[in-house]
Amino acid sequence: MNFSGRATLQLGASLLMLASAWAQADDNVTFWVRMQDSAVAQPLVKAWNGSHKEQISLTVIPNDDFITKFGTAAASGNVPDILAVDLIYVPQLAKAGQLTDITDKAKALPFANTLSKAHMRLANANGRQYALPFSAEGSVLLYNKGLYKKAGLDPNNPPKDWATIEANAKKITALGGGVKGFYFSGACGGCQIFTFAPYIWASGGDILSADGKTATLDKPQVKDALEFYHRMWSSGQISAGSKTDNGQNFINTFLTGKVGMVGTGAFAIGLLKREHPEIDFGITPFPGEKGGTGSFAGGDSIAIPKGSKHADVAYQFMTWCLSDAVQTEYFAKNGSIPVRSDLGPAYYKDDPRLKIAFDAFSAGQAPYSDKFPQLINDNNGPWATLVQDAVYGGDVNAAVKKAQTRFNEILSSK
Repeated sequence: MNFSGRATLQLGASLLMLASAWAQADDNVTFWVRMQDSAVAQPLVKAWNGSHKEQISLTVIPNDDFITKFGTAAASGNVPDILAVDLIYVPQLAKAGQLTDITDKAKALPFANTLSKAHMRLANANGRQYALPFSAEGSVLLYNKGLYKKAGLDPNNPPKDWATIEANAKKITALGGGVKGFYFSGACGGCQIFTFAPYIWASGGDILSADGKTATLDKPQVKDALEFYHRMWSSGQISAGSKTDNGQNFINTFLTGKVGMVGTGAFAIGLLKREHPEIDFGITPFPGEKGGTGSFAGGDSIAIPKGSKHADVAYQFMTWCLSDAVQTEYFAKNGSIPVRSDLGPAYYKDDPRLKIAFDAFSAGQAPYSDKFPQLINDNNGPWATLVQDAVYGGDVNAAVKKAQTRFNEILSSK
């Protein structure tokens, strides 16, 4: 064989290998999740890959980088096949035309009417469905039963209104030794929608209209909730670090054993049981001013980006994640709230505190807005600024007026 013949064969072999590599890459189903979901996504993908011919490649992206990275991918046309994203971003992505319409398939699911109402609502635009629930989180009020006992309070009788929270916080703070009755991350917009807005909802108020087009911050329930927090701040029931906490100490202060009450998520139950068995704790729904309950129903939705090369497999994976076995084995047994209401007992059967979290999530809500990041998540935005100005500054009326104006400016912008 002469040199040119060998070169031709080598070139042909190289092209075949390259074509095979391209085919393998094209056959690989890609799945993007944010860091917050990595603990559940990794075993899920491993289980899928061990039982299915179509293999899924998982990419975990830092929470704060997720939307920017996906936006870049969508602009370039190089999107993942499957996307798990914070449910509050779904209206924005759907409006931008970046998600695949799955309406007919979603309606045909045998368990469609059991799926998280908050997830399904935020994934619905103009009557069309663009995502399904993936993971769930419900916000609750966490309290230290040990401090309740020391303060002479009944540890089995958590507060059911704001006056009781204030009264209990004062008694716990009076224990001294650096103990405080209450805590919240005051410089974190996302934290406040998760743990402060439920007080407003429980009292019959809201921060946005149902269609997400108009601010309702000027309603009395919002002002009353801000004054409730301001009273606890100004009377010394909350530690000074609250004012500048951007979420870094969202749960950490409670883990010291020196905080009586803090708003948090259901994840705290497993965390405390695993890592802080010395803390005797209880949870309860956020109460309204004179009763009622509220919760933020959070978590991630799962969707097929427009341009997915493997949309059929992507949808198979989405529905597999929602199946009885997967929801029970990979979500409920690992302490994650299932996104199907009929599977709640598998989650909470061993701990009544889990049932409180499940019920709070199931009845919870999340604001619908395609401007959510600018309104709420931006720590320099109008929602975070409202809490800063009202709670720490004390001029609640002025803070509400400014925030109402800024909300509506953002909502009316293109």
